[in-house]
Amino acid sequence: MREEARLEFIGGRLGRKVWPDGPRGCVVQRLTRSCLSQRPELWLDSRQGLGVGRHREGRARPDGSLVPSHAFAGAGEWADPAPVLMVVEVTSYDSDTDRRDRVDKPRAYAETGIPVYLLVDRETCEVKVHSRPDGGRYETVQTLPFGKEVVLPEPVGISLDTEPLKNWVR
Repeated sequence: MREEARLEFIGGRLGRKVWPDGPRGCVVQRLTRSCLSQRPELWLDSRQGLGVGRHREGRARPDGSLVPSHAFAGAGEWADPAPVLMVVEVTSYDSDTDRRDRVDKPRAYAETGIPVYLLVDRETCEVKVHSRPDGGRYETVQTLPFGKEVVLPEPVGISLDTEPLKNWVR
């Protein structure tokens, strides 16, 4: 089976990101439902690209961007990340996921000032909540195993039950 990919430009480097697999899509769907049930004025957008990184040199297409409903209305392919409260990435099972999702993206999102970065790490069966961006890094990183409840810090203010995430790992 051939995997299809899309390209991202982060930190001056062009990278390949595998299109979401079915289980990865289920994770995003679960997160969308959780976010909407607790904060119906928000939307977890899974299509919008963002301008990220220093001096807007980078571009990323997160698995989800939590924003006020209609925040991207009229935005082009690469939107201003100013209204984004949280970005979500769900790890894939490819060779670039370590560098891309655990190193490059947290740095780019922190540089951009996005308040919360949620990494659903299917390899380690953990969620990592990055918060309090300060320049090129997040000052706080909370790591919890799947099965624990995760309270996402303000401005998100949502609790996530991570038990169902166990269903969508290899």
